[in-house]
Amino acid sequence: MAERASRMGKMEGKVAIITEGASGIGEATARLFADNAARAVVIADIQDEKGQRVAESIGLNRCSYIHCDVSDEEQVIHLVNQTVSKHGRLDVMFSNAGIVSGSDQTLLNLDLAELDRVFSVNTRGMAACVKQAARVMLERRVRGSIMCTASVAARRGGCWRTDYIMSKHAVVGLVRSASRQLGENGIRVNCVSPSAVATSLLCRSVEELEEDLRADY
Repeated sequence: MAERASRMGKMEGKVAIITEGASGIGEATARLFADNAARAVVIADIQDEKGQRVAESIGLNRCSYIHCDVSDEEQVIHLVNQTVSKHGRLDVMFSNAGIVSGSDQTLLNLDLAELDRVFSVNTRGMAACVKQAARVMLERRVRGSIMCTASVAARRGGCWRTDYIMSKHAVVGLVRSASRQLGENGIRVNCVSPSAVATSLLCRSVEELEEDLRADY
């Protein structure tokens, strides 16, 4: 019981931002942080109705929602500044937003416009979140934690979704570089690399693959 109580207090008093926190891994993490006594959890997403519902279900005294498209750095700056303005600090940034393309994206069928769209969220958006979180942590001398969602796909190649796999390899490079640059200031930067998780993103991706296979065969 003592060990469980210790674990349950790990987020006590801390202020956290979770991007793509309205559903899937982000929503589960928002609830976990709240259960672990976080002082404030800020859900950032473009799914406004879902995000507001999740915040309300957790409790608006501890959880709030801010619309943020991470591919636009100005929106990320607004998200981070609003959080610090309201809560006085930022202890945790969980940069979790990610998308997949709408086609199989094998090498010979690689749509570079789709690649740019995927990279704008998965890589550029991730970099913006890490950068802006680090900025306010350094300004306020917070020994914080920055986490990014990579993927098991970042450890190997694949037969499809080339752009997605490339983007997740880039996330690992970002995390490794940021951890070296920020570690001396007491800011930890890590990534989680999930395999298949039954999120809406994965389910849509599988459905699209099934449609492609039916069309081909």
